[in-house]
Amino acid sequence: MRTFNRYIITGLVLALSLSACRVGKEYSRADLNLPEQYRQSGNGQSPEAQPIALTADSVTLSWREFFRDTTLAELIEKALVHNNDIAVAMMNMQQLDLTYRQAKLGLLPTADLSVGANRTWLSTNSLNGSLSDQFLGTSYMDDYSATIRLSWEADIWGKTRMQREGALANYFAQKENLSALRTRIVVQVAQAYYNLVTLDEQLKIARRNVELGDSTLNMIRLQYASAQVNSLALEQAEAQKKTAELLVPAALQDIAVQENALSILCGSYPDSIQRSGAAASLVSGVTLPADVPARLLSRRPDVKAAEYAVIAANSQTGLAKAAMYPAISLSPSIGANSFKFNTWFDLPGSMVKTVAVNIAQPLFQKKQLKTAHEIAQIEQQKAAVQFRQSVLAAVGEVSDALAKSEHVATRLRLVGEKKESLTKANQDALVLYRSGMATYLEVITAQNNALQNDLEAINIRREQFNAVTDLYRALGGGDEQR
Repeated sequence: MRTFNRYIITGLVLALSLSACRVGKEYSRADLNLPEQYRQSGNGQSPEAQPIALTADSVTLSWREFFRDTTLAELIEKALVHNNDIAVAMMNMQQLDLTYRQAKLGLLPTADLSVGANRTWLSTNSLNGSLSDQFLGTSYMDDYSATIRLSWEADIWGKTRMQREGALANYFAQKENLSALRTRIVVQVAQAYYNLVTLDEQLKIARRNVELGDSTLNMIRLQYASAQVNSLALEQAEAQKKTAELLVPAALQDIAVQENALSILCGSYPDSIQRSGAAASLVSGVTLPADVPARLLSRRPDVKAAEYAVIAANSQTGLAKAAMYPAISLSPSIGANSFKFNTWFDLPGSMVKTVAVNIAQPLFQKKQLKTAHEIAQIEQQKAAVQFRQSVLAAVGEVSDALAKSEHVATRLRLVGEKKESLTKANQDALVLYRSGMATYLEVITAQNNALQNDLEAINIRREQFNAVTDLYRALGGGDEQR
């Protein structure tokens, strides 16, 4: 008995002494060689913008400061509270939190309580049957038992620590994914709102050109009635008016569809959306800087989530390797056992105790476990490559947003200068036509050129809004989203 106890104690000491071992490698980030600056040479900000400097020292810029239109701010706040995708992501966070809490309990033993009673009618020709009939005077034998059994596996290879690290990495990855989702919702709301504003401008231009075409058509009708022009001029003028009229229902249709989409994005049924301010005034207060340090990418939630995925994969690789090594477990139990109900808990006579130390070493599964470890290593390498790719994509997205903001400002300036020329040309064409020094085709051409330029200006303004929102998202969103 003493020898057995000595073996038990020796096994426990050995298990505890080996519990500090770890077969997996600690995670370390590879050198990404980030550039000092983004690829951008100019300023690119709108001339009417009031500067908001985005530097390494001001990385807490919130969407409330970035998007200063009050109506837009109300829509963003509503979406962040009521959007259903965010609600689902929050539930995923709760699930991973429970998983991490469970992983923290990996070192604790498990305990089972079993209570049972059974009666067995024995064969009279069996040894137990003859003994039961001889000593108990019955043809059956009862057995009453109540046992508490503990089971504890010694964490020799650091499996519990790796499980905890993997669960924690998955939790923080989901947290960053939630931040990325919130940033994406903010951007989608802003882009939808900006698109509504530009569609309003497009509708105004269409109606203004309908009125202009109607005025021109009335003038040509009078000239046609007095035989100064032929029917071809009248038909061309009517066609030009229809061109402008076609833009009205198209704009109204796009406005309704965009309002419906924005309402759903905010977690409500389709309805009309209020907006304030003209398109030109919405960009005021936003500066798109040309020189933002690349270390701001450390704020991007998708980049951080990709790195957490590498950490989780590193833990899985360690666990796959630990599965190839022996496992030591301890299983003590204590309880009460009796063949009579009235002596079931008659202690210490009914007490039963068991202590077991087990060592399990995989034998025939060695190839299978080795293959699982190699697959885990490949998964870790894939996660590392995806992390590097996310960094490259992030740098490219910021560079793209800065390039768009620079060149769209130049295009807005040029389209504005072109509008001045076309407006004067349109006025001159009408004056010359009334005096007989220009044809109706020249009038229609001038009106059509002015209309196309106005529509192009709206599209460029929409690109400017998208550049603003793309830069906000590319830089990782606001700090309050975390």
